[in-house]
Amino acid sequence: MTLTPALLTVLSVTLLALGLLVAAGVLIAGELRRTRRGQVIGRAIRRGTAPPAEAGPDVAAAAATRTDAELPFHWLSTRLGRALVADEDRRLIDQCGYPSLRAQWIFLVARIALALLLPVLAYVYWRTGQHAQHQVVLVLAFAFVAGFMAPKWLLARRAAHRREQVARELPLFVDLLRLLQGVGLSLDQSLQIMQADFSHVLRVLGHELGIANRQYSQGRTREHSLQRMATLHGNENLAGLVSLLVQVDRHGGAVQEPLRLYSERLREHRRSEMKERIGKITVKMTGIMVTTLLPALIIVTAGPGFLAVIRSLGAIGQ
Repeated sequence: MTLTPALLTVLSVTLLALGLLVAAGVLIAGELRRTRRGQVIGRAIRRGTAPPAEAGPDVAAAAATRTDAELPFHWLSTRLGRALVADEDRRLIDQCGYPSLRAQWIFLVARIALALLLPVLAYVYWRTGQHAQHQVVLVLAFAFVAGFMAPKWLLARRAAHRREQVARELPLFVDLLRLLQGVGLSLDQSLQIMQADFSHVLRVLGHELGIANRQYSQGRTREHSLQRMATLHGNENLAGLVSLLVQVDRHGGAVQEPLRLYSERLREHRRSEMKERIGKITVKMTGIMVTTLLPALIIVTAGPGFLAVIRSLGAIGQ
């Protein structure tokens, strides 16, 4: 039997499919064993107990909790899980506002599914035409890389948008905090009110503040509860504000004047950023004007002269 390139391609794809099936079988068998052990332990724990007749509004929350408990989150701690969902990916997921194992699991499944599905679709499409083997291999490799990196690209785009939104919301956050402190509220009361009543205005900072308040109510110190908010989005101004709040919570003292000075510094910083953007726009507009407006000006101003010269040359030729 002659080993042609087409036959080698078919054999390699077949071996790859068999390997994936074997790996999937091993993983499914291990997961079934773990599920059976969990069911046995659960039945032993719930022995002699019965569910309540009326659960009220907690039914949906309990069902969601059971659904999350049934997901194989332990795969995220394996070597393969840490390779597919690296620390950078987990940080991006947190920056996008999904700080849960469920979001990391969805990211892992989406990455594996797209990395396998896109090459299969590309192979099905490209094998119908008359294409060279190296072209098919390049397309399959590109499809695999695109499917593997697409979830991360989407997360990076959303995380960048949220970082920009944090920079826009920070001056308003400082002004609201200074206003609430000015009416005599404590720092804890001010943060609770901002999270409860102003989350529709502070969409990103309100969400992060809600996580910090929940951690604080669960027993963490104010410094530890605000640590995520200070370091997650990589904003130096937000980190400085969190440091100021931690110092006030630890040592006490008036906070209105420091917040006023901090707000003025933020607005001055934003003003300088706007001036820098305007300068960049001016430089970019120069190139656009040269390529679009200058030809129009030449046509309008020099067009009659060109027409006169053409007519004169035509008259001389006659």
